[in-house]
Amino acid sequence: MDAYISGTVMYLSSVDGIMTDRTILIRREGTHGIPVEEYAAAIRERRPDDDVILARTRSEELDLIEDADVVAGLTFDEELLERASSMQLFAGLAAGYEHLPLEEIAERGAVVTNASGVHGPNMAEQVLGNLLVFARRLDEGWRRQQDRHWEHYQAGELKGSTVTVVGLGAIGQDIVQRLEPFEVGTIGARYTPEKGGPTDEIVGLKGAEFEDAISRTDYLVLACPLTETTEGLIDADVFETLPPSAVLVNVARGRVVETDALLNALRGNELGGAALDVTDPEPLPEGHPLWNFENVQITPHMAGCTPHYYERCADILSRNLETVDKTGEYRDLENQVAGPK
Repeated sequence: MDAYISGTVMYLSSVDGIMTDRTILIRREGTHGIPVEEYAAAIRERRPDDDVILARTRSEELDLIEDADVVAGLTFDEELLERASSMQLFAGLAAGYEHLPLEEIAERGAVVTNASGVHGPNMAEQVLGNLLVFARRLDEGWRRQQDRHWEHYQAGELKGSTVTVVGLGAIGQDIVQRLEPFEVGTIGARYTPEKGGPTDEIVGLKGAEFEDAISRTDYLVLACPLTETTEGLIDADVFETLPPSAVLVNVARGRVVETDALLNALRGNELGGAALDVTDPEPLPEGHPLWNFENVQITPHMAGCTPHYYERCADILSRNLETVDKTGEYRDLENQVAGPK
């Protein structure tokens, strides 16, 4: 049996494979209303030779993190960071990572990964549902049902429309994939258009090409991360450029859209409607005017909810630890968003 050292973790290798004394600490914060115990169980099933510990209290987190090689959770604060002397990997349980102290974690020699791809199927299904509700005017049918009012009304088709998807990460690509059978034209807008994508056209997030794409858009779907570039991206100029019949679907972050500009567009009949899983502010206050529009569908930031959430997160972490077992390094991992330079 041979031994080698990577960072602060020792690995013991044998002919039959690699065994580790790795400690994985799972923070007590769950997500989407699913008990975090399910995530711990999924990791133990996939990594039976690792020591998987679920912290039950804040005190346990602060105590156990000192010897943890891997920490998994939604957030990571300064007090935890000060004690994370052995941490090699923070496995984020959310696709977004703008709330994490990425530079500080990287300066300590650790890698950060996120849960990109975990939300793809369910969020794409929600977007598709939003599009079909607007195309077939199902919301009007529901209103008439509540009034017990039987009267025919006209509906449209999704077929032949143009759907522009802003953000072509895992979620955006899943959305485009599910749109293929509906025979729609697709435009992808991304920060790096040179990378291409699965859509019929690709444009950047600003400039004449973006404006032209917006002017031809029937459904504008936002599936991008919140960054300096995307914050406030959908502003008054965009709403003025969109056709007045266009529909906005936002499953990204609320601050990608300028709320005042959205309200003005809705009040001025410059927008056909909106489906908002995220808002700014969030949670949306009870008295906020967005609640009052019949052509606005609001869900409480739940598009990412799926009963398979923790299983998919566990798969990502398991694949990454298999990579570490083979290479002896926490480098070039799946969904890596930060790490030592």
